[in-house]
Amino acid sequence: MTENQGTYGKISRKQFLRLMTGSVCALGFGGLFNPGAEGSAPAGAPARAARLGFVRPEKSPWFSGLDGGMVRCELCPRQCELDRSQRSLCRVRENRDGEGHTLAYGNPVLIQEDPVERKPFFHVMPGSRALSISTAGCNLHCRFCEVWDMALVRPEEVHAYDLPPEAVIAHALAARVRSVSYGFGEPVVFYEYMSDVAHLARKAGLLNLVHTAGYIRPEPLKKLCTVLDAANVDLKSFDPAFYRNVVGGELEPVLTSLRIIREAGVHLEITQVVIPTLNDDMPIIRGMCQWIVKELGPDVPLHFARFYPLYKLSALPRTPVSTLSQARDTAINAGLRHVYVSRVTGHEGENTFCSGCGKIVIQRLGFFVDRVELENGACGHCGRRVPGLWS
Repeated sequence: MTENQGTYGKISRKQFLRLMTGSVCALGFGGLFNPGAEGSAPAGAPARAARLGFVRPEKSPWFSGLDGGMVRCELCPRQCELDRSQRSLCRVRENRDGEGHTLAYGNPVLIQEDPVERKPFFHVMPGSRALSISTAGCNLHCRFCEVWDMALVRPEEVHAYDLPPEAVIAHALAARVRSVSYGFGEPVVFYEYMSDVAHLARKAGLLNLVHTAGYIRPEPLKKLCTVLDAANVDLKSFDPAFYRNVVGGELEPVLTSLRIIREAGVHLEITQVVIPTLNDDMPIIRGMCQWIVKELGPDVPLHFARFYPLYKLSALPRTPVSTLSQARDTAINAGLRHVYVSRVTGHEGENTFCSGCGKIVIQRLGFFVDRVELENGACGHCGRRVPGLWS
């Protein structure tokens, strides 16, 4: 018997068929508009061809001038200081003749429709679809990056689209999605593009969702929060050494970002990919969960996602289901009310339980939402309020 069989592998034929339907849909969405090679956009999408290189370098307000024609990027905690023609560590910000520019504006390498559960957002419009966009570049260097061939490259090394903000919104409205999601890669590095799209999305009645590592300075984050509806932040570990050695950053700026998002009233969810031998220490996970309860509140949804071997950690095994279950139990015992297990289809941790009566109010199988028993954001059984964006 394999690890995925047993308790969490016992699904009915009806559930299996629904799962297969959801998987086919997910694959269809995933391939909608992703320029892995040169070609045209699909039917209904803007008629633009993907090509190598960035489209239009845009001057960015998130730079300050220094002596000798140097500039300093003010977006993320690195605050890269760049000489003329020099690029930042994220590869998409550059000093051009003494002025800071973004090379990611209107230049997405990915634009596709997905179930909102794939972001993952489990407390935002269950069963709805989001239009996801991302560009090249990232300001971290995770050794377990899942999109390294998109995020950890220079923009001239990948095919991308010339897609200004207005075209993104036109595509979203034509596709009849409920939200625009900035993620897959790291949206902090295409901040200016994301901000302009988000303002137009809000005017068009669309929700703005972001999935980010949260490695951003307070000022730009606070400004972004004025147009954000929901954020899922990767809290990759609660161990500063893990951040330095495996992620290539510092923990404290991420904790600051989490506080800012929560204080701004933006709906917040948190994700941690649990990696065997590296961040699966239960005492550290317990400390993280206790911090979340104290600093952010017990209603913040927390997702424990399964690690799969890839990029520079391909020699490690995938996360045992038992480890994910133990992490979930640890979080619940620490006081968190909505804790999920991701990437283990059929696990009870895919479902949303009412923190009052304990009954299932949203039942899921993978990305497929089987049933929702909420009435105006409250449990359909006992009436207790469930935090989230439901309408």
